[in-house]
Amino acid sequence: MSDIIQLLPDSVANQIAAGEVVQRPASAVKELVENAIDAGADKIKLIVKDAGKSLIQVIDNGCGMSITDARLCFERHATSKIRKAEDLFAIRTMGFRGEAMASIAAIAQVELKTRRIEDELGTVVDIESSKVMSQQPEALPSGTSISVKNLFYNIPARRNFLKSNSVEMRHIIDEFQRIALAHPEIFFSLHSDGNELFHLPSETLKQRIVHLFGNSYNQRLVPVEEETSIISIKGFIGKPEYAKKTRGEQFFFVNNRFVRDPYLNHAVMNAYEEILPAEAYPLYVLFIDIDPAKIDINVHPTKTEIKYEDDKAIYAILRSAIKRSIGRYNIAPTLDFDQETSFANLITTKPLEEIQAPTISFNPDFNPFEDIKSYSKSRSSAYAEGFEKKAGIPQNWDTLYQITEQETAEQLPLIPDAEPAVSNNVAKIAKTADATKQFFQLHNRFIVSQIHSGFMLIDQQAAHERILFEHYMAQLENNQGSSQQSLFPQTVELSAADFALMEDILPEIQTLGFQLRPFGKTTFIVDGIPADLGAGMNETKILEQLLEDFKNNKDTLQLGKRENLARSLAKNAAIKPGASLDNQEMAELIDNLFATESPSISIHGKPIVVTITLQELLERFNKN
Repeated sequence: MSDIIQLLPDSVANQIAAGEVVQRPASAVKELVENAIDAGADKIKLIVKDAGKSLIQVIDNGCGMSITDARLCFERHATSKIRKAEDLFAIRTMGFRGEAMASIAAIAQVELKTRRIEDELGTVVDIESSKVMSQQPEALPSGTSISVKNLFYNIPARRNFLKSNSVEMRHIIDEFQRIALAHPEIFFSLHSDGNELFHLPSETLKQRIVHLFGNSYNQRLVPVEEETSIISIKGFIGKPEYAKKTRGEQFFFVNNRFVRDPYLNHAVMNAYEEILPAEAYPLYVLFIDIDPAKIDINVHPTKTEIKYEDDKAIYAILRSAIKRSIGRYNIAPTLDFDQETSFANLITTKPLEEIQAPTISFNPDFNPFEDIKSYSKSRSSAYAEGFEKKAGIPQNWDTLYQITEQETAEQLPLIPDAEPAVSNNVAKIAKTADATKQFFQLHNRFIVSQIHSGFMLIDQQAAHERILFEHYMAQLENNQGSSQQSLFPQTVELSAADFALMEDILPEIQTLGFQLRPFGKTTFIVDGIPADLGAGMNETKILEQLLEDFKNNKDTLQLGKRENLARSLAKNAAIKPGASLDNQEMAELIDNLFATESPSISIHGKPIVVTITLQELLERFNKN
């Protein structure tokens, strides 16, 4: 029997490795930009076309490569970051595995242009599917420019499973933001299909956060800083009142490397305990500096997982540092005594002879009980009427305790199988009462409606959400949304990722009645909102919350775009617990609820209506 085990060709091995290293265009962006950082660049330009499917180009002003290095960098396990096994425990660079370039070259058409500062000529290398097509000298600026074209062109299955351009672009923006946050001292720019999305000069960390997420974040940040013998922590956390319902603004960096760590995230959430709303996630951008010998980053090819030598100590230090920062912000506000309105400026000094004691004048004959005495003595009808008006006593107070025939007629049906002996006039009154049925609110949250067999409890928010959800779904199906024009157009500034998401769902948003148009890189102008949202709605708040719920539903429920959008808008537009409703509003709400397709189940899968029968009530009172 012949041997059956044989070595795989390098091209096949590289394609297998690419399955883990390069999962989507954003993965290639991460590897290429990190290589530029390791090359010592302080200016990095990222260019993408078709969300990275057609082109990913990274241009830097780093150290460049020699002719030999330009060719060797595409070989498997070729790297300049480490030399021996011991170097794995002293890593400060972003890359070290030597797999990224070989993996990218195996699944794309790559062009590398590079020149060292001391060389007169640079090198251009063209490679496809791990095969070098050409290599020649050329006059180039110092630094490196690498272009990745037609990603996954030779793996059709992987390319077909890529998401839409808007989704892939959001992943690229996420990776770009993480790298830009980790290195605020480096200039970054991101260009997509000819448009510059980001232009980030060298700046401080706080300025970098504001440039990435918007000017509103300038007031949301609380600094964190802690120095210990084990680790040092610095960065910013968000104020509790600005926490969002979706994850996405939580960043951990260990030795400037972005990591995902549920254990450390639990430490942060523990520090926010009892000051966050339910299911809310605060912003944090935290940098942990630790001795590389005490961690292991060689856990996964993506290098986003780390093992710690003493994770419990790191947990405790991180939690206490965040608690201290939260305490400083909430409990110990500072007073600036150097301001013009200080206490010293409020005190005026006068000579002692000019200071006069205050004088008090009073009437010694004043008797505060004189009016009551005169009232009890005279008891005149005119004075009594005036006293009642002053006391707020209604003139017809005695009629409030009279039981009307109409109330009696409404209460008669509460007794089952009874034959009410009432006159024809009372029967007519009962019919009128059914036409104008009374409803009641419990704690401005539940509606009580009487039925023949007992009564119903209706969750007013869940009922309204169900009504609006089916209404919005019908609008999306029929493309018939009505809009209310704003008197003054409003501008809504979003983060780059949210802006890309809004562009993706813009046709459906407009179908629902929102009148939006792009204005600049990350801003929309709102000319109108859906007519059924009513007046007085904050356009910025409703759109931001709509996007948050849309992202949350997409991550947890995997809904279609239209259903997700209808659910999100219904949740934000529905009446909230605590809203007071009059009898007509409650009647309309109940009528509209039972006109829907699923009046008993909320959009979250929970009951809307709870029925309590008379038999259940009698059993509770132990009556037969």
